[in-house]
Parts: sequence; C-alpha cells; structure tokens
Amino acid sequence: MYLTTKDARPFHVMCLGQLVSAVGTGLTNFSLGVWVYQQTGSATKFALVALFSTVPGGIALLFAGVLTDRWSQQRTMILSNTGAGLTTLIAAVLLYTGRLELWHIYLGVMVRSIFIALLEPAFAASTTLLVKKQDFGRASGIVQASRATAQILSPLLAGILIGHIRLGGVLLVDFISYLFAVGTLLALTIPKPERIGSEIVVAKSSFVAKAVYGWTYIMGRSGLLMLLLYFAVINLVSCFASALFTPMILSFATAKVLGVILSIAGAGFLGGSILMASWGGPKNRVYGILGFGCVFGLCCILAGLKGSPALIGIAAFGMFCVLPIINGCSQAIWQCKTPVEVQGRVFAIRRLITMSTVPISLIIAGPLADKVFEPLVGRNGSASIGLIIGRGAGRGIGLMFMIAGALTILTQFGAYLSPRLRFVERELPDAIPDITLSRV
Repeated sequence: MYLTTKDARPFHVMCLGQLVSAVGTGLTNFSLGVWVYQQTGSATKFALVALFSTVPGGIALLFAGVLTDRWSQQRTMILSNTGAGLTTLIAAVLLYTGRLELWHIYLGVMVRSIFIALLEPAFAASTTLLVKKQDFGRASGIVQASRATAQILSPLLAGILIGHIRLGGVLLVDFISYLFAVGTLLALTIPKPERIGSEIVVAKSSFVAKAVYGWTYIMGRSGLLMLLLYFAVINLVSCFASALFTPMILSFATAKVLGVILSIAGAGFLGGSILMASWGGPKNRVYGILGFGCVFGLCCILAGLKGSPALIGIAAFGMFCVLPIINGCSQAIWQCKTPVEVQGRVFAIRRLITMSTVPISLIIAGPLADKVFEPLVGRNGSASIGLIIGRGAGRGIGLMFMIAGALTILTQFGAYLSPRLRFVERELPDAIPDITLSRV
C-alpha cells in the first residue's frame, strides 16, 4: 500500500513519522484518561480531559492556517511535534518527581492540542507538494490508513504498557515517538510552493486579514462553499446517532460485545483506507462522495433496525469502510482547487466549519434520546414503531440511527440538485500544476 512513483518516497517517510507519533499520542490519551479516573473516581473529571484536549485545538485552527502559510510546512510540522513532545516530557518529569496534579493534566492537554492543531493544515499542504496531482486520492487513502492503524494499535498497546511501565513509561514512549517524527521531517526536503494566480493575499496584509482569508477564498468559489456546507450538514446529522453508538449496544449487550463491534468498525475503516490507497477513488469525485454517502446512510439505517450484534457489526463495518473513500474524494478536490500557498488557511477554516456542527450534535443527542426517543419506543411506547424495530431499552437510539440514515440519504439527493457542487471539478480550474518538485 504505497505510491509507486519514485518522487513519492518523501511522502511515505513523512507518513511513517506521523504514524509513529500518532500511536504515541494515542498511548498518552488512553493512559491519561485511565490515570485521572483512577485518581479521582469522577466521570466528569475524566470527560474534562477529552474536552480540554479538543476545544483549544479547534480555536487554534483560526491561526494555524496563517502560520502554516507564513512559515514553511516543514518547520511548522517540526514545531508541532517538538512542542507536543516537550509538553509530554514535562508531564513525565512531574509524575516521576511526585508533583503531577490534575490541573497539570488539564493544562498539558490544552497546550498539546494547540501544537497538534498546527500539524493538520501543514501536513495536508505538504502532501500536495510531495504527491502528484493524479495521486491525491490514493495519498488520502494512505493517510487515513495510517490514522486507522494508530487508532487500532494505541488502545491495545496502552492496555499492555500501562500495566508494565505505568503512566510515566508511557509518557516517555510518547516523547520518543515525537522525536522519531521530528527526525523523519529533518531528513526531508519539502519544496516551497510556487505562486499561482494573482488573487493571493499580499504579504503586507494584517494577521487578522490573513486568518479570515481562508473563508474569503471559499466564499468566492460557490462549488467549494457548497461542498463545505454539505459536510457540515452530514456531520451534524450523522453525529446525532454515532454519539450514542456505545449506549445503544450496551443497552442489550455486554462490554465485550461492544469491543468486538468497535474492532469490526475499525477494521472497516482500515479496509476502506487501503482500498482508497490502492484505487484512488472514482474519476468523478463528487459522484463518489454522493454515491458512497448513500451507502453510509443505508448502513446507518441498518444499524438501528434491530438490536442484533451481528447486524450492527455488519452495518458498522460498512459505515466505516466507505468513510475513507468519501473523505479521500473530498480531500483530493480541495487539494486540486486550492493554491498551495494558501492551503494552510483554507484547510484550517474548512476543518473548523465542518467540525463546528459536531459539538451541537453531541450536546443535543443525549437529551433527545433520554427525553424523546427512548420513551417513544420504550416498553410503554408506540406499538406501531415497535413492530418494526422492537421495543425496550436502546430502541429509541436505534430509531435515531434510522432517522439519521434517512436524512443522510436525502442530503445526498439535495446535494446532487446543486449544479455548483455537482460540477465543481469541471467549473473550477485546478490550482495545482501536474508536476511536483518533491525530493528527499
């Protein structure tokens, strides 16, 4: 699973370094959560670790794109990995000296999330420079396969390591993984982007003007704007159900069954990533997004249909298998249509907008399940709905899955009716030359 062109070797080296650091980050995230819960016994304090490791990074995206475009992508990624690694090292020192406290953990994950926020736009822009345009789809598949591998390996390794080398050892392993990532980046030469077009923000623009330029660029291209809004809506709809995936399964099955189904979902994501890496996606990427989006919606409906572990496992595999293809097609469109010198700003705003709907879903999903859908399909709920999906605990969440799946499918047809989105690849000229200057 790799790009066969000789020029792609730097891309593979960069991916390897970030894969190792992603595994290390996953080890620390898992282990810190376990340590906080064991020390406090509080689910709320445990949840705050995830909150503090997410929100500051999202806010930092407003400025990460500007810094990525102002500095070289290579230096930005080195700074990101170095800052995150040093934050982890400080936590390890505090732990070994017996001074680590809960507020240190919260502050540390906040600082680290800011450094990691710098990585995403810089990594995406570097990929554009290191991979030929016709391989953007396959490159996206490789990146997602690396992330899937890290997601699968991290909890497994963390569960083993934390029992042998404790939290302090895990933190040191994470620090070493960042050193490895920095080493691979230092071994590369990532070419500087060539200036394409006359609409790029001039160097004398203010920092704030540069920060909002990503949004200005997207607003000036209705096809990209529609693609952005499409994914924002999809995230909003799908997260209503996916946020309740775990409680739905635990309502009728054991934690062991949940673990098996989550592993099946992870295998689906890895399989879809490998498929995207070897195939590169359909020639018409918009049709690929909408077509596989329908498959995702159908699988979502299937997951909520019955309280059957086998059925949900099949549905989860299908849902996560098509995600890398959908994301890969979208990423390739954005890479082709955005000049490299502003990709940091554009990609940062793009990620910020598409992910901004996720917290809304996470906040609303729980109350909707508890107050509306669970009573509706509970043992004393609607008999007519119960005839289709069953009645009892968790069936209300199952109904939410089915509604989310139906809305997802309707969104695909609604998006198809937008000519600007449907013809974005044809109407918007490519901003990336056919030949890249990558070398190692």
